[in-house]
Amino acid sequence: MEEEIGRITHFFSHLNVGIILVTHGTVQAGDKLHFKGHTTDFYETVESMQKEHAAVSQAAKGESVGVKVKEPVREHDLVFKIISDS
Repeated sequence: MEEEIGRITHFFSHLNVGIILVTHGTVQAGDKLHFKGHTTDFYETVESMQKEHAAVSQAAKGESVGVKVKEPVREHDLVFKIISDS
């Protein structure tokens, strides 16, 4: 099961970092995310996040954070958090 937590607003290809605008809930290190868009569809576990060049462990609604990704993401791709059934 997954819930939408935000969308991609920018991608820095030279760093493989996607900027997520959190629109629902929170995202934190260790969360498993699903990136989904017109040509994007992959899962990634958040290893670390940065906000304005400083490491953070969590981001809440209304905040933008940079997350290292293994594949390119595109503006407007949706970001979902995988929720366990337990």
